[in-house]
Amino acid sequence: MILYPAIDLKDGACVRLLKGEMDSATVFGLDPAAQAKSFEDAGCKWLHLVDLNGAFAGKPVNAEAVEAILRSVRVPVQLGGGIRHLTTIENWISKGVARVILGTAAVEDPDLVRNAAHAFPDQIAVGIDARGGKVATRGWAEETEVEALDLARRYEDAGVAAIIYTDIDRDGAMGGPNVRATADLAGAVSIPVIASGGVSKLDDLIALRKAGPISGAISGRALYDGALDLKEALAALDG
Repeated sequence: MILYPAIDLKDGACVRLLKGEMDSATVFGLDPAAQAKSFEDAGCKWLHLVDLNGAFAGKPVNAEAVEAILRSVRVPVQLGGGIRHLTTIENWISKGVARVILGTAAVEDPDLVRNAAHAFPDQIAVGIDARGGKVATRGWAEETEVEALDLARRYEDAGVAAIIYTDIDRDGAMGGPNVRATADLAGAVSIPVIASGGVSKLDDLIALRKAGPISGAISGRALYDGALDLKEALAALDG
């Protein structure tokens, strides 16, 4: 199972939100590129980036910070947040993003997801952000009646590289991930599933690994707070 250190970008800084609320952002660093390099130096194999402003704006906002990160590291980077057009996807991949995450577009524009997955094999992921099992879009600000599992199943034959499943109520709360819901989703589809939201300690990662065919986990606040030691976690997962 791969551990993805998360860098959430708001106004050019590294932040973490509590349950997706922009007004609850805690700033952890003003140099995202330096933070990315420190994660790479600790041995991570991937990085997870989110343009939080972009998720609300529907277009890239923190592009300068993302590009600085891409210049500073060699590990592959996956990026989400406000990516809703094929030209935007093409632009980010041309700049070196290894995997583009489509969240709102997965609900509102399924043809974009399918066309992008066809054009860029193994480089498109679907972000499924759920609250109470129902998908939320546009920076988690809009609720839908779409069930997370139903959305995942829509893309079984689309060729997407992964599903990033986020339990919004767990995100940034340091209360542990929704292991059962994530494992149920991973067991119901053939697409690799990455867990996000609530990973706060080593035991959380071990529980996810034991629960089912979960291919990865994302952690942010716990790494910044020191509740989860990145080197220790990577060594445990490798073992």
